[in-house]
Amino acid sequence: MANRDYYDVLGVSRNASEDEIKQAFRRLARKHHPDANPGDDRAEEKFKELNEAYEVLSDANKRAQYDQFGTQGAGPGYHFGQTDFGGFGGFGDIFDMFFGGSGAGGRPGPERGPDLRSDLTIDLEDVMTGVEREIRLVRDDVCPRCHGNQAEPGTRIETCGRCHGGGQVEYIRDSLLGRVRQIETCPQCRGTGKTVSTPCRECRGRGQVRAEKRITITVPPGVEDGTRLRVPGEGGAGQRGGSPGDLMVLVHVKSHAAFRRQGQDLVIDLAIGFAQAVLGADVEVEGIGARETIHIPPGTQPSTVFRVPRLGFPRLGSPSIRGDLHVRITVQVPSQLSAKERELMRQWAELRDESVLAEDRSILRKVKDAFGR
Repeated sequence: MANRDYYDVLGVSRNASEDEIKQAFRRLARKHHPDANPGDDRAEEKFKELNEAYEVLSDANKRAQYDQFGTQGAGPGYHFGQTDFGGFGGFGDIFDMFFGGSGAGGRPGPERGPDLRSDLTIDLEDVMTGVEREIRLVRDDVCPRCHGNQAEPGTRIETCGRCHGGGQVEYIRDSLLGRVRQIETCPQCRGTGKTVSTPCRECRGRGQVRAEKRITITVPPGVEDGTRLRVPGEGGAGQRGGSPGDLMVLVHVKSHAAFRRQGQDLVIDLAIGFAQAVLGADVEVEGIGARETIHIPPGTQPSTVFRVPRLGFPRLGSPSIRGDLHVRITVQVPSQLSAKERELMRQWAELRDESVLAEDRSILRKVKDAFGR
């Protein structure tokens, strides 16, 4: 492999970190290991190539020499490609070093249960004060009859005859490049080291049962759409005495017809009359759980925004810190006027020297005016 670039072999850049190099080697070694490709000479050669590249690039000193001198190393007679993997002792040992089965043995310890997820939808009003909601959850729980030991109460639990209580079994295979030693979970006892003569009739020897539980979730004030709440210990049951996992609750916040949220601020559109915008007014606006009187000064333009401090949403984790209420003004333009109102508007337009459409003197207009429309 003297002409191959070690970085290209592992598929990494020349400034790759140690972790990146190791991850690349692990991924490629799994794919090209001779035991995973029996009879494939190309896979065997590729695996040799990978090990040669990794041996150099994983060693800081060798990598520095390689970066400076290439595959010829740092001095006469030295060539990186002449390695026989040093103290690795063959492909089997290298594979064991990275992928397990190194011979420590021992029964697998307690295994934590899986985390579970549930979705919860709340109203925008609930964000202001916080809320409690009950959710229904179906999960694996420790069997209440056998308490997780898998045996029918009163029956014997014996040491597994296959792994002799160790929970693991060892396989040794001969490969082209040496012996491969692998240790796996015992298939007979599934790692417990014990066998039961009479499985529990409620869980059928699983040690766990599917159960429904209703859990009250406390949603704090200030949550946002997409907030994840962790409920410790309410996930799936653990194995071999392990602790249960956690419940992850994903919060969804409904959109509101009148209100909008911008971070901690609450935004609302307030429609006022034409005369109020021109002459000014004091108008009451209703937020979420609070009312406030807004002073509209004369000549207020559409889209003007008034800020009311501390009527927004509380900050998550610090409910005493609150956002503001932003009131955006819209001006209602009347679509229908009485005859008197039209006359007054024409006088107003004349005073301001504004050009308007000519007065409609049709019979239909007179009929509408007669009925006050």
